[in-house]
Amino acid sequence: MEILRTVAELRAWSRGERGKGNTVGLVPTMGALHAGHASLIEAAVRSCGRAAVSIFVNPTQFGPNEDFARYPRSWEADLRLAGAAGAHVAFAPAVEEMYPAGGATFLEVEGIGDRLDGASRPGHFRGVATVVAKLLIACEADRAFFGQKDAAQVAVIRRMVLDLRIGTEIVVCPIVREADGLALSSRNLYLSVEERRQALVLSRAVRAVEALVAAGERRGEALVSAGRAVFAGEPGVRVDYVVVVDWGTLLPVEVAGAGTLFAVAAWVGKTRLIDNAVIA
Repeated sequence: MEILRTVAELRAWSRGERGKGNTVGLVPTMGALHAGHASLIEAAVRSCGRAAVSIFVNPTQFGPNEDFARYPRSWEADLRLAGAAGAHVAFAPAVEEMYPAGGATFLEVEGIGDRLDGASRPGHFRGVATVVAKLLIACEADRAFFGQKDAAQVAVIRRMVLDLRIGTEIVVCPIVREADGLALSSRNLYLSVEERRQALVLSRAVRAVEALVAAGERRGEALVSAGRAVFAGEPGVRVDYVVVVDWGTLLPVEVAGAGTLFAVAAWVGKTRLIDNAVIA
C-alpha cells in the first residue's frame, strides 16, 4: 500500500489508474480505523478494484469544546488495517495541505446541515461538507464509500454532491456492530466498562423500533415514543435526539415510509454516540 501526502500525488495516482481503465473508490476516514472502516474499504475494492483510504482528523468539524485534541490517533494500526482490507493507497495529508494558509472557502449545506447532529454540534457539517468536497475533488474518485451509522452526514454529503454536480457516486454501506449490538465507532474507545454497558441502550432503542415497524407500526410519534421509553430505562444516559425523519431532508415525518430514518444520539458519560435504522 502506497502512502501519499499531497493532493497532487493523490490526483496523479487516481488519474493514472483511471487512465488504465480502472475504477477508483475512495473511503474518507479520520483514522482510528476499526472493522466498520474495513468493511468500507473492502466494499470499495469489490466495487471499484482500486481503492484509496484517506486518514485525516479534520479540525474544522470539531467545535471549540469538543474532542479534536484527544480524538484517537493510531497511525501504524490504521495502516495495517487498511492494507489488510485491500486499500491500494493511504492518503494522509497535513492540515496545511488540506487548508492552505489564507484559505477562505467553506461549504454550507443550508437547512439540512443544521438538523440532527448539525443542531447539536453547530458548524459540524460545515466542516464535514468542506473536507469531503476537498477529498472528492482531490481524488476524482468514481465512487466514495460511507457508513450508514453516520446517516445525517450521508444526507448532507448527498445534497452537497447533487448541488455541486460532483461526479462521484456516494455509496452507503451497512452499520457494522459488535456481537452485543453496539455500533462500531472510533469514540467507543472513550467508554469505561460501565459506560460500554450503558451504551447498549442505543442499539436496544433501534431494535425496539425495528420490531414495531415489522409489526406494522408506522406512526412517527409512536416510534419516537417507543425509542424514548427504551432510553428511560437507562437514566445514566443523556438523550440528545430520538427522531423519525425523511433521510433526504432530515425533517420529521408523521408516517414512516420507504426512505424514512429512525435515528438516535445520546451522551454516555462524556461520549456522544449515534445509531439508526432505515425503515424500508
